[in-house]
Amino acid sequence: MWKEFWAWYERHTTESLLITAIIIYIQIPHMVWAGDAILQTGMVWGVNPILDFLLYGIDLIEVIPMINIGMLIYSRIRKRHGERV
Repeated sequence: MWKEFWAWYERHTTESLLITAIIIYIQIPHMVWAGDAILQTGMVWGVNPILDFLLYGIDLIEVIPMINIGMLIYSRIRKRHGERV
């Protein structure tokens, strides 16, 4: 079962990296929003509660790239060591 999963995952690495890149780039507006929240300038943070909710929620999806990067590293280690790991 695991061999099939890792074979599928390695075939779809490009798509996986694309999703990770999109999520990382979405973090840019979140960083601006978070910096504004810390500095309390009111330029972005606190202007609209729906915008605040969405920009806060972006922070929660960064777990996906963390898991994906770990899986990519493990996949490369497996390939390098002949799937013994």
